[in-house]
Amino acid sequence: MFLGIDIGTSGVKAVIVNEDADVIEQAQAGLSVSRPRPQWSEQDPADWWRAANEAVLSLSADRRGKVEAIGLSGQMHGATLLGADDEVLRPAILWNDGRSAPQCEALLQRQPRAHEITGNLIFPGFTAPKLLWVAENEPDIFERTERVLLPKDYIRLLMTGSAVSEMSDASGTSWLDVADRSWSDEMLEATGLRRSHMPELVEGDEVSGRLLPHVARDWGMGEVVVAGGGGDNAAGAVGVGVTNPGDAFLSLGTSGVIFVAGSSFAPNPQSGVHAFCHALPNAWHEMTVMLSAASCVDWAAKLTGMGDAGSLIAAAEKRGSLEGPLLFLPYLSGERTPHNDPLARGVLFGLDHDTDAAALGQAVLEGVAMAFADGLDCLAESERVKALTVIGGGARSSYWGRILSAALGRPLLYRRDADVGPAYGAARLAQIAAGGDRQAALAPPPVLHEISPRKEDAERLATKRELFSSLYRQNKDYFGKV
Repeated sequence: MFLGIDIGTSGVKAVIVNEDADVIEQAQAGLSVSRPRPQWSEQDPADWWRAANEAVLSLSADRRGKVEAIGLSGQMHGATLLGADDEVLRPAILWNDGRSAPQCEALLQRQPRAHEITGNLIFPGFTAPKLLWVAENEPDIFERTERVLLPKDYIRLLMTGSAVSEMSDASGTSWLDVADRSWSDEMLEATGLRRSHMPELVEGDEVSGRLLPHVARDWGMGEVVVAGGGGDNAAGAVGVGVTNPGDAFLSLGTSGVIFVAGSSFAPNPQSGVHAFCHALPNAWHEMTVMLSAASCVDWAAKLTGMGDAGSLIAAAEKRGSLEGPLLFLPYLSGERTPHNDPLARGVLFGLDHDTDAAALGQAVLEGVAMAFADGLDCLAESERVKALTVIGGGARSSYWGRILSAALGRPLLYRRDADVGPAYGAARLAQIAAGGDRQAALAPPPVLHEISPRKEDAERLATKRELFSSLYRQNKDYFGKV
């Protein structure tokens, strides 16, 4: 058996799979996000470790004892600053934190070749500009920083004693030469750092270390190998077999992602598309990222008093109409693709006396779908994408799938265990690292059902999307003014 652990934003998930990639058991422990100031988003790394232990120990002792290897995945870009003896110096600054927008421009001025080296724009959510912000605003913390780790790699450090990352997660730091799959001395120097501040790099299917004796004892396991793993999206791709050029998935998690696998590095930074290493050797991928996806539904459910996202979606489905006039811009935490605008915010347009929870829920589902369509249009490989596998918690809703399929103009594939997410792919990477059959570990799970675009839905959303796009353009200069 193989264990996958995913350090997410809203929780840590632990999944056990067998050699046939069947999910045997899973558990989750919740996390909260601190937002002490506008645009800030932080977590205490100690909470990740607490939740990881809680999730793992919630699995049956008998199955834990049979685990042969562990894989890690996690939220990308988070800056975990460690000092002497790996002391955590401050709360981790997360992927959806927008405070370092000014530092993005400063970093580009320091290293004008940044886009060429990394193959990507420098986004406020990336790791490197966060360190410039710390240097400027918390210089004592910066001076004491001896190591910078990504969230899953901090957990790896506590599990194995080894400071190691892997290529897919490292691609989102703005410190990696993504084509060469190695740290860039030029980008590190532009941030006031050296290679000694960085973890060792491995591929996602390689061994990164072994469980420390005391962790193995606490978890009821042997001192098993820990695979490199992957950033949440790359690991999620492995889980659903999105590994060959042109394979694609759509992720409906806290954030929203369209991910297209490729065999070569194909940067297109000005489009706002990410060009990153895959979690497998000699593979890369294109990725569009919207910062708020399923989290928009959670927000709307809370706002309307519906209790949870499922209840709100059910209300919208019962209403069952795409004819409503309400429009929603889903930029609750700013946006990356295609706008690269950390100041962008959510907008509800077209409210009237008849607007109720179901209508608002419908507008949110449509707004997220249209934002995904904006991202798909930015992909250089978009024409090669014939269908998209859906992963993440939002994959449970066929009604939302109907709306997404219409907005994207592509069939959506729902595969077995796709809702398990990145932890599933991390477990598959662990299987390869332990010497398991590579072809079997990377095989896509069977398709359970497919949703194809309805002509009338596509036509209605095409009209709305014109208004949706103009609404952002007309309001972008006002974001951040109040």
